[in-house]
Amino acid sequence: MSITARITNTASRTGAPARLATRAHAWAYRRLRGRGVARWFGADVMVLETVGRRTGRTRSVPVIYVRDGDDLVALAANAGLDVPPSWWLNLRDAAHGVAMIGTERRTVRPRVAQGEERERLWAKLVAAYPPAADYPRFTDRVLPVVVLEPVREGA
Repeated sequence: MSITARITNTASRTGAPARLATRAHAWAYRRLRGRGVARWFGADVMVLETVGRRTGRTRSVPVIYVRDGDDLVALAANAGLDVPPSWWLNLRDAAHGVAMIGTERRTVRPRVAQGEERERLWAKLVAAYPPAADYPRFTDRVLPVVVLEPVREGA
């Protein structure tokens, strides 16, 4: 098991400190337009904006992603915790969000990859961020591979 996977899984269990670190990363990403903070252990990071399902407030969170054509692909792993990440629950319930990559902002619609597509995208995610391969060892839940499709104007 990779030490990075173990560290991120353990750090995610810290509650408030983990939330503060996430907020600080998202703030720095927006402020610096991604410069210097757009990677996490070698993987590309975007900031995903969602609407809180309980609060109705805008939430911003850094998320590792890979590109697949025009789509962005993220893993709703929560570092392998038994509960899914809030960004995924918010995005699923709202049925749309905004992905920020550097200075680019795009409205996206989520869907969960299934079957052969899921396996192909899982392999891309693990190639970009190898510690993700260890996250299923920490939990019994199936980790959603989330495809973020761009929403075209007028669609």
